[in-house]
Amino acid sequence: MLQQEVEVILMRQLASYLAMPIFVVDPSGNLLFYNEPAEALLGRPFDEAGEMPMAEWAIAFSPSDEEDRPLPPEALPLVNALRRRRPAHRTIRITGLDGISRRIETMAFPLVGQGGRLLGVAAIFWDLDSR
Repeated sequence: MLQQEVEVILMRQLASYLAMPIFVVDPSGNLLFYNEPAEALLGRPFDEAGEMPMAEWAIAFSPSDEEDRPLPPEALPLVNALRRRRPAHRTIRITGLDGISRRIETMAFPLVGQGGRLLGVAAIFWDLDSR
């Protein structure tokens, strides 16, 4: 594991204390962490899934739109926030690594450090099926 910026370490720490599902990636889109509430949506504990490149996680959860049409990585809010350096939002369906399909609302926002350095992106999920 490469050395992470202190802000990313602090974001990971904050996410570990929150009850909302959070997913954090680095500036290249590599998955760095998701918290325990996200484990329930993603179908596997982070300790088992581990860090993974964007090319892997962007398809591992079989993202689709609300009509179950597959979404390419560039249609995902997290990828949009990373590439455009702006918040992005969308309702999508994912299939967790446990095989369960879930409808989620996702809001992704860039993590920008001092001097405008892009440190990564965090995404917050809301399970729409659990209301």
